[in-house]
Amino acid sequence: MKLDTIGANIRKCRLAKKLRQEDLAEKTNLSVTYIGMIERGEKTPALETLINILNALGVSADVVLCDVLEAGYSVKHSMLDEKLSQLSPEDRNKIYDVINTMIAHSQRSKI
Repeated sequence: MKLDTIGANIRKCRLAKKLRQEDLAEKTNLSVTYIGMIERGEKTPALETLINILNALGVSADVVLCDVLEAGYSVKHSMLDEKLSQLSPEDRNKIYDVINTMIAHSQRSKI
């Protein structure tokens, strides 16, 4: 299981909120060093700590855990849908063409 992605996702959320590690540490009563270790995947936070971090960032657990949960693909799909909806129809179609090509290639390689 790739638990280090939890820290990477926490970092993405923190940066999206324009928070420094120091800001998150202050909001969660954790040390900056510990926040850094979590974000680098060196430590996996305990459940209570994870909840405090999520609340401080104002994000739900599925956003941070989407890479380690089997059901996380539905979260990734909704995140991709949101990003795709912001593109022009022409750009969306280009991306769909690339995805369809990759799927076709993947299916051929399984035969």
